Amino acid sequence: MSKARTRARRLAVQGLYEWQASGNDPRDILNIMLVNPVNKNADLEYLRELMRDIPNQSTQLDASLEPYLDRPLDEIDMVERAVLRVSAYELSTRLDIPYRVVINEGVELAKVFGADQGHKFVNGILDKLAADLRPDEVRQRRS
Repeated sequence: MSKARTRARRLAVQGLYEWQASGNDPRDILNIMLVNPVNKNADLEYLRELMRDIPNQSTQLDASLEPYLDRPLDEIDMVERAVLRVSAYELSTRLDIPYRVVINEGVELAKVFGADQGHKFVNGILDKLAADLRPDEVRQRRS
């Protein structure tokens, strides 16, 4: 997986966190990110996709996550919620990205931005979600 794509995911988690915390328009958050020269090494096209599609599909993404949560989604730490939404989006719509890559990237984002043991929580949720959304790919990998 490219470093530029990883940087885009990282920025998306930050942008989604801001959206969740402030309620600001995701397009405005994205526009600020796009003009910041620090972000030029990110896959900006992928960042645009994530910041457009995840807020638009948040109801469906949240519904796909809820069966695996031990508490309501609004009680999940906002950073972990943003990571889970990015990963759920990739698992459900970006079949070109192997499910193991999606899970690994989500766990790494949770390690960087999340609570002390948040990455374990994220890993457990994503393992179950991947098995549900991509059963053939998971089964093939495990055999």
